[in-house]
Amino acid sequence: MSEEKIELGVEDRAPEMVSLSAVFSTDFVSILVPVTTASTMDEVAAAVAHHSEGRRVRALPHPKIVVHNGRKLPRSMTVAEAGITAMDFVSVEYDMSEVIS
Repeated sequence: MSEEKIELGVEDRAPEMVSLSAVFSTDFVSILVPVTTASTMDEVAAAVAHHSEGRRVRALPHPKIVVHNGRKLPRSMTVAEAGITAMDFVSVEYDMSEVIS
């Protein structure tokens, strides 16, 4: 008998730790932020903002968005769905689209 080995996609596996290099808005400090493959972009944004917002960057009452490789990622998308891997760089910005329009 041969055993078939089924490879699960990253979105189907148990959450794995992923360390990201990140910067928040206009902060000048790049940080290392631990998240999981199951973390949503809202959770990633909050994790990054925690280290800068209200400390070196003024907190604003706007939603935050994660930018990875020039793409603004949907807030409910997970790290796995976005294809973000360990040590990828992300930036977190305030979503000012509703304010400007």
